Amino acid sequence: MRKSVRKLVAVAEPSGQLEAVEELVKQVATFDVQALAILGNLATKSAAPREYGRLFTLLAQASLPTFYIPGPQDIPLVEYLREAAQIEIVYPYLHGVHGTFAMAPGYIVFTGMGGIVNDEPHARRDEQENLCYPAWEVAYRLKFLDELKEYQKIFLFSTPPAHKGFGERGSAELAELIKSYNPRLVLVNGEEQKRELLGVSLVVMPGRLNKRKFSIIDLQHQTVEPRQL
Repeated sequence: MRKSVRKLVAVAEPSGQLEAVEELVKQVATFDVQALAILGNLATKSAAPREYGRLFTLLAQASLPTFYIPGPQDIPLVEYLREAAQIEIVYPYLHGVHGTFAMAPGYIVFTGMGGIVNDEPHARRDEQENLCYPAWEVAYRLKFLDELKEYQKIFLFSTPPAHKGFGERGSAELAELIKSYNPRLVLVNGEEQKRELLGVSLVVMPGRLNKRKFSIIDLQHQTVEPRQL
């Protein structure tokens, strides 16, 4: 039986840099962590399917519950989905949570949405040229959380919520969604390694692997330790 998730390693933007992924996995083996979270972009833009396969196979070597979402450049989405579906049969502790969810030890649910989240109500939905979704669709897909109120929640988004502390443009609709469900942790992609509180939720930009940065996050104490490969 796996240990409850108390600490995890989080990172964004592998961007197809498999050597950096391999080095990260080796370092993760030396940490006292119980899970790994990866925010896209996972591969190079319009990557061949085998690139996703190699990435997932490397992540599996950590032998930890691993949760991931695609980024705006992980298109067409069908290539990512096909490889994720195949690898998760072989390694059932790998979990894509794009528009869906997966459970982690300790009554924790991971969920999220990759790509760009656009607050415009009539924003174009695209899974072919630049992964993006209207915010109302994200809210609709996460409605299942109403049935999981007793679980701790961890959100993964490529788009940050609106928050003056991040100094970047974010989604006001995602900020409202976070306030509605009060997740313990929200992981979002961003230029820098940052942490802020949004209501009672800890929102973290963990750093980008293509810049050799990542973070170790303690869920119990809500601490974030920035690291570099």
